[in-house]
Amino acid sequence: MRIDSFTLRLLWPLLCLLSAPIYLLSAPIYLLWATALASAELPPQPADVIIVGANILTVDDRQPNAEAMAIRDDKFLAVGTREAVGALRGPKTKVIDLTGKTIVPGFIDAHIHPSPQYDEFSRLGSVDCSPKAVKSIDELVDRLRKKAELIPAGQWVVGSRYQDTKLGRHPTRDDLDRVSTNHPVYISHSSSHVGACNSYALNLAKVTAETADPRGGRFDRDDAGVPNGVLRESAKSIVRNAGPSSPQETDREWIEGMERQFAAYLAVGITGVHHAGTSPSTVKNYAQLLAEKPQLRVYVMLSRRYLDEWLDGAVLRPQENDWFKLGAIKHYHGNSLSGQTCWLSKPYKDRPDYFGIPPADSQATLDRKVREIHHAGLQSCIHANGDREIAMVLDAYEKALAELPREDHRHRIEHGSIMTPELLDRVKQLGVVLAPHSYVWEHGDKMEIYGEDRWEWMHPNGAATRLGVPVAGNSDSPVSEARPLLRIQSMVTRTSAEGKVYGASQRVSVDEAIRIWTMGSAYASFDERTKGSITPGKLADFVVLGQDPRKVPADRIKDVPVEATWVGGIERYANARTR
Repeated sequence: MRIDSFTLRLLWPLLCLLSAPIYLLSAPIYLLWATALASAELPPQPADVIIVGANILTVDDRQPNAEAMAIRDDKFLAVGTREAVGALRGPKTKVIDLTGKTIVPGFIDAHIHPSPQYDEFSRLGSVDCSPKAVKSIDELVDRLRKKAELIPAGQWVVGSRYQDTKLGRHPTRDDLDRVSTNHPVYISHSSSHVGACNSYALNLAKVTAETADPRGGRFDRDDAGVPNGVLRESAKSIVRNAGPSSPQETDREWIEGMERQFAAYLAVGITGVHHAGTSPSTVKNYAQLLAEKPQLRVYVMLSRRYLDEWLDGAVLRPQENDWFKLGAIKHYHGNSLSGQTCWLSKPYKDRPDYFGIPPADSQATLDRKVREIHHAGLQSCIHANGDREIAMVLDAYEKALAELPREDHRHRIEHGSIMTPELLDRVKQLGVVLAPHSYVWEHGDKMEIYGEDRWEWMHPNGAATRLGVPVAGNSDSPVSEARPLLRIQSMVTRTSAEGKVYGASQRVSVDEAIRIWTMGSAYASFDERTKGSITPGKLADFVVLGQDPRKVPADRIKDVPVEATWVGGIERYANARTR
């Protein structure tokens, strides 16, 4: 029977009246059903990837070890037993069996100086003068001479990463005059705080015996008082800023060169970096690179001289996301440990009249700089190595925090190399984060000049960890190699490549070193909720190792193979030799 609309309109009030009792009786039942439905957990979506069989070191105290983990999109979905994680398998889930392997969270290098990779004999390349490339002054000269043959007269010949302790001394102007008398030649020390140049370069800069040492720097001199070509701290810029400009890379060359550098980082298990001091142009290039090809996470510390531009809005501010973040300001107060220029409260060994080179800034100037950063709500990251420098930095932090308390500022000291118990207590009280060196393997011999009585408080990874001071793992590359497992070995053994132990009391366990290089570094950039451990909900950044670094001899940790590196749930690097 069909009811037309007119009849329906007539019957509608009667139908509503008759159905009211039924509705009133059923309403409580409906409400209970709706409440139960809302509170019930929906079945989890299936995983994209499930990994089983591996020894998973989560660096999560709630579940330190696991035998399986699941990934969905770019995050960890579940971590636990094979059976529990296996329940998340769907028809399209990829299951990977890594029996015999060890998995750790992705390593985060919390103080590093990334630069594009170029062939050293190309237009933009710097000649490798490291111990891997040259074993003597003569070999260094020959290598630089090959580069000079490719460069027009009058243009800079540049090299990098030489080590005076491995060569026996610093190269001088006389050595580098053998490279060329028609080019300015400059090579930087592995510390980047010392350099050496030839006579051509000194003449361009008009540096003579009468030239005074600049504030915060020094020209080394021969017995007659004539500069010998070795340049320390601010003296370097006087020479490097003279004469012709070095070749400049295009934005596209930078991006392509940095892609190669990122690939090298991924190959050693690095999934994120804290770029320690850079320019607005680099920020712009990072934004483009990570938009085009996200593969490595970047936390940028803008160099202090650009702070005003940042505050005025003149610096490009890319949208922060899981790949890119800018919230810190890097500046210097002090000099170099491995370059033997840091400022100490007691003299260097066997040099009773030498305390290092004082910082260029007075306490008042440092206080002002820290105050500006602190009041802007930014993180201050200050390079300081000598105990006298560190004390000044802590004074500046203390004044800024007294003036404007900030509970979770996480201001940092980069390196903090020569510490004392009293200074470390102040670090703890002020809530400062430390990013100490872990380069005894390469640079233990450079600790000799400071005297054995100081070794037990140099690079205080162990003491800081035991005291509960936040510690961030880092290489300070190119000062030491950006290779986390070598850095971890150095922290665990405190042993140089020559086999000598420096400061055994500052050793940490392998577990502690892994935590420093993962959660410690994540905390240093306010990212501990999204990175640093293998925890459901965090970004799926992890490293597959061929062995458990806790179970190999401590002096072989550096040789544990990195078999794969995953960032954001995608395998970004795979070692073809182990596949």
